[in-house]
Amino acid sequence: MTRLEQAFAMIDAANAADPTQEDGQPAAKLYGQRMSAEMERLFPDAADPLKIAARGQHIERWTLKRKDFPEGRTGYLTWRSELAEHHARRVGEIMREAGYSGDDAAAAGRMIRKEGIKRDADVQALEDVICFVFLKWYFAPFAGTQDPDKLDRIVAKTARKMSAEGRARVLDEFDLPEAFAEKFRV
Repeated sequence: MTRLEQAFAMIDAANAADPTQEDGQPAAKLYGQRMSAEMERLFPDAADPLKIAARGQHIERWTLKRKDFPEGRTGYLTWRSELAEHHARRVGEIMREAGYSGDDAAAAGRMIRKEGIKRDADVQALEDVICFVFLKWYFAPFAGTQDPDKLDRIVAKTARKMSAEGRARVLDEFDLPEAFAEKFRV
């Protein structure tokens, strides 16, 4: 087993404990596998730290519950920040256990914390993959639960986070309603 396969197996094992099921699997494990599939499709030449950051981007997400943080935007942002730190720490531990260097683990952590988005190619690649996974697998069920104005803001924010190349691919690969498609036009 390669170091990459070992890291993926350890992330999958951790995420197998997710109590939430989706399509008959632990939701976090399925999400990580979807992230890897999209990473491979969109960035087949990605280095291992980026591939591992994608697989582990939501590792053990269920362990930090939103309800355990204060209501409102400040509570939400605190929860998201603590999640990112948890994900980065756990992925770093797994990478070192699989034989990766501390520098590789730190690089994956920076990607997971989105440090350098719009400036660092690997961080941006991870963000593009996150957005593709959201649009491909989670957007339709999510959209039905949202107020139309709020959904419009979410789609606009998703498009802003993506690279120009990522937005162009979205337009090529997804049949979006015109009101949403215009937000992805470069």
